[in-house]
Amino acid sequence: MPELLARSRTLCTPPLRAAVARLAAPMDTVAAYHFGWIDRDGTPVAGDGGKAVRPALALLSARAAGEAAEAGVPGGVAVELVHNFSLLHDDLMDGDETRRHRATAWTVFGPAQAILVGDALATLGTEVLLDAGDTGGASPADAARAVRLLTTATRRLIDGQARDVAFEQRDTVTVAECLEMEGGKTAALLAAASAIGAVLAGADDKVSAALQRYGHHLGLAFQAVDDLLGIWGATEVTGKPHWGDLRQRKKSLPVAAALAEGGAASRRLAEQLADPKGRGEESEPELAVRAALIEEAGGRAWTQEEARRQHTTALAALDEVPMSDEVREHFVALAEFVVVRER
Repeated sequence: MPELLARSRTLCTPPLRAAVARLAAPMDTVAAYHFGWIDRDGTPVAGDGGKAVRPALALLSARAAGEAAEAGVPGGVAVELVHNFSLLHDDLMDGDETRRHRATAWTVFGPAQAILVGDALATLGTEVLLDAGDTGGASPADAARAVRLLTTATRRLIDGQARDVAFEQRDTVTVAECLEMEGGKTAALLAAASAIGAVLAGADDKVSAALQRYGHHLGLAFQAVDDLLGIWGATEVTGKPHWGDLRQRKKSLPVAAALAEGGAASRRLAEQLADPKGRGEESEPELAVRAALIEEAGGRAWTQEEARRQHTTALAALDEVPMSDEVREHFVALAEFVVVRER
Protein backbone atom coordinates (compact mmCIF):
# COMPACT_ATOMS: atom_id res chain seq x y z
CA MET A 1 0.00 0.00 0.00
CA PRO A 2 2.67 2.62 0.77
CA GLU A 3 4.21 2.08 -2.66
CA LEU A 4 0.83 2.21 -4.41
CA LEU A 5 -0.18 5.46 -2.72
CA ALA A 6 3.28 6.97 -3.24
CA ARG A 7 3.06 6.12 -6.97
CA SER A 8 -0.29 7.89 -7.25
CA ARG A 9 1.15 10.98 -5.53
CA THR A 10 4.17 10.97 -7.85
CA LEU A 11 1.99 10.91 -10.96
CA CYS A 12 -0.83 13.19 -9.80
CA THR A 13 0.86 15.85 -7.66
CA PRO A 14 2.63 17.80 -10.48
CA PRO A 15 -0.57 18.23 -12.58
CA LEU A 16 -2.50 18.92 -9.37
CA ARG A 17 -0.09 21.73 -8.50
CA ALA A 18 -0.33 23.03 -12.07
CA ALA A 19 -4.12 23.12 -11.83
CA VAL A 20 -4.05 24.98 -8.50
CA ALA A 21 -1.54 27.46 -9.95
CA ARG A 22 -4.27 28.62 -12.36
CA LEU A 23 -6.16 30.20 -9.47
CA ALA A 24 -5.91 33.94 -8.94
CA ALA A 25 -4.19 35.30 -5.84
CA PRO A 26 -4.80 34.86 -2.98
CA MET A 27 -6.78 31.71 -3.77
CA ASP A 28 -3.68 29.93 -5.08
CA THR A 29 -1.97 30.54 -1.72
CA VAL A 30 -4.98 29.37 0.31
CA ALA A 31 -5.25 26.20 -1.77
CA ALA A 32 -1.52 25.50 -1.50
CA TYR A 33 -1.76 25.86 2.29
CA HIS A 34 -4.77 23.53 2.43
CA PHE A 35 -2.95 20.88 0.38
CA GLY A 36 0.01 21.08 2.78
CA TRP A 37 2.50 22.50 0.29
CA ILE A 38 3.23 25.74 2.18
CA ASP A 39 2.84 27.07 5.72
CA ARG A 40 0.70 30.09 6.62
CA ASP A 41 3.61 32.42 5.74
CA GLY A 42 4.02 30.91 2.26
CA THR A 43 7.17 28.93 3.05
CA PRO A 44 7.28 25.57 1.20
CA VAL A 45 6.86 22.58 3.53
CA ALA A 46 6.65 18.82 3.19
CA GLY A 47 3.17 18.64 4.71
CA ASP A 48 0.60 15.86 5.01
CA GLY A 49 -1.47 16.02 1.84
CA GLY A 50 -3.83 13.20 2.79
CA LYS A 51 -3.98 9.50 2.03
CA ALA A 52 -4.36 9.85 -1.79
CA VAL A 53 -6.79 6.93 -1.92
CA ARG A 54 -8.96 8.54 -4.61
CA PRO A 55 -6.13 9.27 -7.08
CA ALA A 56 -4.82 5.74 -6.53
CA LEU A 57 -8.24 4.33 -7.43
CA ALA A 58 -8.40 6.46 -10.58
CA LEU A 59 -5.01 5.18 -11.76
CA LEU A 60 -5.92 1.58 -10.94
CA SER A 61 -9.17 1.84 -12.86
CA ALA A 62 -7.26 2.88 -15.99
CA ARG A 63 -5.12 -0.24 -15.59
CA ALA A 64 -8.25 -2.34 -15.10
CA ALA A 65 -9.34 -1.11 -18.53
CA GLY A 66 -6.06 -2.30 -20.03
CA GLU A 67 -4.27 1.05 -20.23
CA ALA A 68 -1.25 2.45 -18.40
CA ALA A 69 -1.83 4.19 -15.06
CA GLU A 70 -0.95 7.51 -16.72
CA ALA A 71 -4.26 7.40 -18.64
CA GLY A 72 -6.06 7.86 -15.34
CA VAL A 73 -4.04 10.86 -14.13
CA PRO A 74 -6.56 13.55 -15.23
CA GLY A 75 -9.24 11.59 -13.38
CA GLY A 76 -7.06 11.28 -10.30
CA VAL A 77 -6.39 15.01 -10.27
CA ALA A 78 -10.05 15.86 -10.86
CA VAL A 79 -11.40 13.71 -8.02
CA GLU A 80 -8.72 15.04 -5.66
CA LEU A 81 -9.75 18.60 -6.49
CA VAL A 82 -13.41 17.83 -5.81
CA HIS A 83 -12.55 15.95 -2.62
CA ASN A 84 -10.61 18.94 -1.28
CA PHE A 85 -13.42 21.32 -2.25
CA SER A 86 -15.61 19.27 0.07
CA LEU A 87 -13.01 19.29 2.87
CA LEU A 88 -12.63 23.07 2.78
CA HIS A 89 -16.38 23.58 3.05
CA ASP A 90 -16.82 20.75 5.55
CA ASP A 91 -14.24 22.21 7.94
CA LEU A 92 -16.04 25.55 7.89
CA MET A 93 -19.53 24.09 8.30
CA ASP A 94 -18.41 21.90 11.20
CA GLY A 95 -16.32 24.65 12.80
CA ASP A 96 -13.28 22.34 12.82
CA GLU A 97 -10.10 24.21 13.64
CA THR A 98 -7.59 21.44 12.85
CA ARG A 99 -7.03 19.06 9.95
CA ARG A 100 -3.96 16.93 9.32
CA HIS A 101 -2.41 18.21 12.55
CA ARG A 102 -2.54 21.92 11.74
CA ALA A 103 -4.95 24.86 11.58
CA THR A 104 -7.69 24.58 8.95
CA ALA A 105 -7.65 27.02 6.04
CA TRP A 106 -10.72 28.97 7.17
CA THR A 107 -9.15 29.72 10.56
CA VAL A 108 -6.01 31.07 8.88
CA PHE A 109 -7.41 32.92 5.86
CA GLY A 110 -11.04 33.48 6.87
CA PRO A 111 -14.35 31.83 5.96
CA ALA A 112 -14.84 33.80 2.74
CA GLN A 113 -11.56 32.61 1.22
CA ALA A 114 -12.25 29.01 2.24
CA ILE A 115 -15.63 29.12 0.48
CA LEU A 116 -14.21 30.72 -2.66
CA VAL A 117 -11.27 28.32 -2.89
CA GLY A 118 -13.55 25.34 -2.38
CA ASP A 119 -15.78 26.55 -5.23
CA ALA A 120 -12.74 27.09 -7.43
CA LEU A 121 -11.35 23.61 -6.81
CA ALA A 122 -14.65 21.98 -7.78
CA THR A 123 -14.66 23.96 -11.03
CA LEU A 124 -11.03 23.06 -11.74
CA GLY A 125 -11.93 19.37 -11.58
CA THR A 126 -14.20 19.71 -14.61
CA GLU A 127 -11.64 21.86 -16.40
CA VAL A 128 -8.90 19.23 -15.95
CA LEU A 129 -11.08 16.53 -17.50
CA LEU A 130 -12.07 18.69 -20.46
CA ASP A 131 -8.40 19.53 -21.00
CA ALA A 132 -7.68 15.80 -21.33
CA GLY A 133 -10.10 15.65 -24.24
CA ASP A 134 -8.48 18.69 -25.88
CA THR A 135 -4.87 17.55 -25.51
CA GLY A 136 -5.30 13.91 -26.50
CA GLY A 137 -5.07 12.45 -23.01
CA ALA A 138 -8.51 10.99 -23.74
CA SER A 139 -10.96 11.15 -26.61
CA PRO A 140 -13.38 14.10 -26.43
CA ALA A 141 -16.26 11.64 -26.01
CA ASP A 142 -14.58 9.82 -23.12
CA ALA A 143 -13.61 13.12 -21.49
CA ALA A 144 -17.27 14.17 -21.67
CA ARG A 145 -18.31 10.84 -20.08
CA ALA A 146 -15.80 11.45 -17.29
CA VAL A 147 -17.16 14.97 -16.73
CA ARG A 148 -20.69 13.61 -16.38
CA LEU A 149 -19.46 10.94 -13.96
CA LEU A 150 -17.68 13.53 -11.81
CA THR A 151 -20.39 16.19 -11.83
CA THR A 152 -23.07 13.65 -10.92
CA ALA A 153 -20.89 12.42 -8.05
CA THR A 154 -20.32 16.01 -6.91
CA ARG A 155 -24.05 16.70 -6.82
CA ARG A 156 -24.63 13.54 -4.80
CA LEU A 157 -21.78 14.49 -2.45
CA ILE A 158 -23.41 17.87 -1.81
CA ASP A 159 -26.81 16.21 -1.31
CA GLY A 160 -25.25 13.92 1.30
CA GLN A 161 -23.51 16.78 3.06
CA ALA A 162 -26.77 18.73 3.21
CA ARG A 163 -28.48 15.76 4.85
CA ASP A 164 -25.62 15.35 7.31
CA VAL A 165 -26.00 18.97 8.43
CA ALA A 166 -29.78 18.63 8.69
CA PHE A 167 -29.46 15.45 10.77
CA GLU A 168 -27.55 17.37 13.46
CA GLN A 169 -30.80 19.18 14.33
CA ARG A 170 -32.86 15.98 14.59
CA ASP A 171 -33.16 13.91 17.73
CA THR A 172 -33.04 10.58 15.90
CA VAL A 173 -32.03 9.30 12.49
CA THR A 174 -32.58 5.75 11.24
CA VAL A 175 -29.72 3.53 10.12
CA ALA A 176 -31.22 3.44 6.62
CA GLU A 177 -31.28 7.26 6.47
CA CYS A 178 -27.70 7.40 7.69
CA LEU A 179 -26.51 4.91 5.05
CA GLU A 180 -28.31 6.84 2.32
CA MET A 181 -26.69 10.08 3.50
CA GLU A 182 -23.22 8.50 3.60
CA GLY A 183 -23.81 6.96 0.18
CA GLY A 184 -23.82 10.52 -1.13
CA LYS A 185 -21.44 12.29 1.23
CA THR A 186 -18.58 9.78 0.88
CA ALA A 187 -19.39 6.85 -1.39
CA ALA A 188 -20.40 8.88 -4.46
CA LEU A 189 -16.95 10.36 -5.01
CA LEU A 190 -15.14 7.09 -4.23
CA ALA A 191 -17.40 5.36 -6.77
CA ALA A 192 -16.47 7.98 -9.37
CA ALA A 193 -12.77 7.67 -8.50
CA SER A 194 -12.93 3.89 -8.94
CA ALA A 195 -14.22 4.19 -12.50
CA ILE A 196 -13.05 7.54 -13.88
CA GLY A 197 -9.67 6.29 -15.11
CA ALA A 198 -11.37 3.42 -16.92
CA VAL A 199 -13.85 5.83 -18.52
CA LEU A 200 -11.00 8.07 -19.73
CA ALA A 201 -9.35 4.92 -21.14
CA GLY A 202 -12.48 4.10 -23.14
CA ALA A 203 -13.96 1.30 -21.03
CA ASP A 204 -17.58 0.39 -21.74
CA ASP A 205 -20.52 1.10 -19.43
CA LYS A 206 -20.55 -2.45 -18.00
CA VAL A 207 -16.97 -2.14 -16.73
CA SER A 208 -17.60 1.38 -15.47
CA ALA A 209 -20.72 0.29 -13.58
CA ALA A 210 -18.96 -2.63 -11.89
CA LEU A 211 -16.05 -0.44 -10.81
CA GLN A 212 -18.49 2.15 -9.49
CA ARG A 213 -20.20 -0.54 -7.40
CA TYR A 214 -16.82 -1.47 -5.96
CA GLY A 215 -16.17 2.17 -5.12
CA HIS A 216 -19.65 2.74 -3.70
CA HIS A 217 -19.39 -0.09 -1.19
CA LEU A 218 -15.77 0.82 -0.49
CA GLY A 219 -16.98 4.33 0.28
CA LEU A 220 -19.56 3.06 2.74
CA ALA A 221 -16.87 0.96 4.44
CA PHE A 222 -14.56 3.99 4.49
CA GLN A 223 -17.22 6.19 6.07
CA ALA A 224 -18.12 3.54 8.65
CA VAL A 225 -14.50 3.49 9.77
CA ASP A 226 -14.41 7.30 9.67
CA ASP A 227 -17.47 7.38 11.92
CA LEU A 228 -15.70 5.12 14.41
CA LEU A 229 -12.62 7.35 14.34
CA GLY A 230 -14.84 10.41 14.74
CA ILE A 231 -15.78 9.12 18.19
CA TRP A 232 -12.96 6.84 19.35
CA GLY A 233 -10.01 7.93 17.20
CA ALA A 234 -6.93 9.43 18.84
CA THR A 235 -6.48 13.10 17.96
CA GLU A 236 -2.70 12.71 17.74
CA VAL A 237 -3.22 10.10 15.02
CA THR A 238 -6.28 11.40 13.14
CA GLY A 239 -5.35 15.10 13.28
CA LYS A 240 -9.02 15.88 13.98
CA PRO A 241 -10.61 17.40 17.10
CA HIS A 242 -11.25 15.01 20.00
CA TRP A 243 -14.94 14.06 20.30
CA GLY A 244 -15.64 16.29 17.29
CA ASP A 245 -18.59 14.26 15.96
CA LEU A 246 -20.15 13.95 19.41
CA ARG A 247 -19.80 17.64 20.17
CA GLN A 248 -21.68 18.46 16.96
CA ARG A 249 -24.27 15.75 17.73
CA LYS A 250 -23.67 14.15 14.34
CA LYS A 251 -25.99 11.22 13.63
CA SER A 252 -23.22 8.98 12.36
CA LEU A 253 -23.60 5.21 11.98
CA PRO A 254 -22.58 4.28 15.55
CA VAL A 255 -25.09 6.80 16.90
CA ALA A 256 -27.91 5.70 14.58
CA ALA A 257 -27.27 2.03 15.36
CA ALA A 258 -27.18 2.72 19.11
CA LEU A 259 -30.44 4.68 18.97
CA ALA A 260 -32.10 1.82 17.08
CA GLU A 261 -31.12 -0.76 19.71
CA GLY A 262 -33.85 0.33 22.14
CA GLY A 263 -32.29 -0.79 25.44
CA ALA A 264 -31.54 1.23 28.55
CA ALA A 265 -28.31 2.73 27.20
CA SER A 266 -30.07 3.54 23.92
CA ARG A 267 -32.85 5.37 25.74
CA ARG A 268 -30.38 7.35 27.87
CA LEU A 269 -28.49 8.34 24.73
CA ALA A 270 -31.73 9.47 23.06
CA GLU A 271 -32.57 11.61 26.08
CA GLN A 272 -29.17 13.29 25.99
CA LEU A 273 -29.37 14.03 22.28
CA ALA A 274 -32.88 15.46 22.64
CA ASP A 275 -31.81 17.80 25.44
CA PRO A 276 -31.15 21.25 23.90
CA LYS A 277 -29.08 22.39 26.88
CA GLY A 278 -25.38 22.81 26.24
CA ARG A 279 -25.58 21.81 22.59
CA GLY A 280 -22.00 22.06 21.28
CA GLU A 281 -20.65 23.05 24.68
CA GLU A 282 -20.58 19.69 26.48
CA SER A 283 -17.56 18.98 28.68
CA GLU A 284 -15.05 16.22 28.00
CA PRO A 285 -16.51 14.00 30.78
CA GLU A 286 -20.03 14.46 29.36
CA LEU A 287 -18.86 13.48 25.88
CA ALA A 288 -17.01 10.47 27.31
CA VAL A 289 -20.25 9.30 28.92
CA ARG A 290 -22.04 9.71 25.60
CA ALA A 291 -19.41 7.62 23.82
CA ALA A 292 -19.75 4.93 26.50
CA LEU A 293 -23.53 4.84 25.99
CA ILE A 294 -23.09 4.40 22.24
CA GLU A 295 -20.72 1.49 22.85
CA GLU A 296 -22.96 -0.08 25.50
CA ALA A 297 -25.92 0.07 23.10
CA GLY A 298 -23.90 -1.79 20.46
CA GLY A 299 -23.28 1.11 18.09
CA ARG A 300 -19.55 0.58 17.93
CA ALA A 301 -19.71 -3.19 17.30
CA TRP A 302 -22.49 -2.82 14.70
CA THR A 303 -20.52 -0.22 12.75
CA GLN A 304 -17.37 -2.35 12.80
CA GLU A 305 -19.36 -5.24 11.34
CA GLU A 306 -20.99 -2.98 8.76
CA ALA A 307 -17.55 -1.83 7.58
CA ARG A 308 -16.56 -5.46 7.06
CA ARG A 309 -19.81 -6.26 5.23
CA GLN A 310 -19.41 -3.32 2.84
CA HIS A 311 -15.76 -4.34 2.30
CA THR A 312 -16.85 -7.85 1.26
CA THR A 313 -19.52 -6.49 -1.08
CA ALA A 314 -17.00 -4.14 -2.70
CA LEU A 315 -14.62 -7.01 -3.48
CA ALA A 316 -17.43 -9.07 -5.03
CA ALA A 317 -17.99 -6.33 -7.65
CA LEU A 318 -14.44 -6.84 -8.95
CA ASP A 319 -15.41 -10.30 -10.20
CA GLU A 320 -17.36 -8.62 -13.01
CA VAL A 321 -14.28 -6.89 -14.46
CA PRO A 322 -11.60 -8.83 -16.37
CA MET A 323 -8.23 -7.55 -15.15
CA SER A 324 -4.77 -8.84 -14.36
CA ASP A 325 -4.09 -10.51 -11.03
CA GLU A 326 -1.72 -7.68 -10.11
CA VAL A 327 -4.34 -4.97 -10.62
CA ARG A 328 -6.94 -7.00 -8.74
CA GLU A 329 -4.53 -7.43 -5.83
CA HIS A 330 -4.05 -3.66 -5.71
CA PHE A 331 -7.82 -3.09 -5.57
CA VAL A 332 -8.05 -5.64 -2.76
CA ALA A 333 -5.16 -4.00 -0.89
CA LEU A 334 -6.81 -0.59 -1.16
CA ALA A 335 -10.05 -2.00 0.21
CA GLU A 336 -8.20 -3.59 3.11
CA PHE A 337 -6.40 -0.32 3.81
CA VAL A 338 -9.73 1.51 4.03
CA VAL A 339 -11.15 -0.88 6.62
CA VAL A 340 -8.00 -1.34 8.75
CA ARG A 341 -6.72 2.16 9.48
CA GLU A 342 -6.31 4.57 12.37
CA ARG A 343 -6.62 7.91 10.54
